[in-house]
Amino acid sequence: MSELRSAGFQTRDIAKLYEQGSLEKVKSGLYKLSSSDVTSGYVDVSKAIPEAVIAVASALSFHELTTFNPSKVHIAIPHGAKPKEINFPPVEVYYFRNAQYEPGIEQVNIQGHNVRVYNREKTVCDMFRYRNKLGEDLAFEGLQNYLNRSDSNLNELSNYMKICRVKTVMEPYVKAMVAG
Repeated sequence: MSELRSAGFQTRDIAKLYEQGSLEKVKSGLYKLSSSDVTSGYVDVSKAIPEAVIAVASALSFHELTTFNPSKVHIAIPHGAKPKEINFPPVEVYYFRNAQYEPGIEQVNIQGHNVRVYNREKTVCDMFRYRNKLGEDLAFEGLQNYLNRSDSNLNELSNYMKICRVKTVMEPYVKAMVAG
């Protein structure tokens, strides 16, 4: 709302744009353009829920490690936190304990806004943590695409496998994919 007002929009103009469907309400005082792309949803969520970190399937998509486009923005927040409810975009919340929440957070700039997203290695490991909920095929696709990258780092991946407590699950797949 403050950005719209500083750009010269009056409250009645904003209400009219909302009624016309040009703006969508994220929460009270926070709006987004209806025609915005997927990453603008990340910005909206980051503004509405400052402790949010783009995670699991959304981070996998952000890092271009999957062809899957999640219908919700998947975020991680600290265990015990109470996120604000937002109307748009739809959000899937994962509660991470500090040992899994803090490592691997990167700040990225999306449309001039800082957004927190997990790095590639942490994202792939988180996908294996939630493979039963999100699907093993998505976790395997993310791992295979990560390993096919020229900048993949097996030492860093191994470090995050320990942090995310998926080393025994992932290690045989990593060895098979690297050898194959």
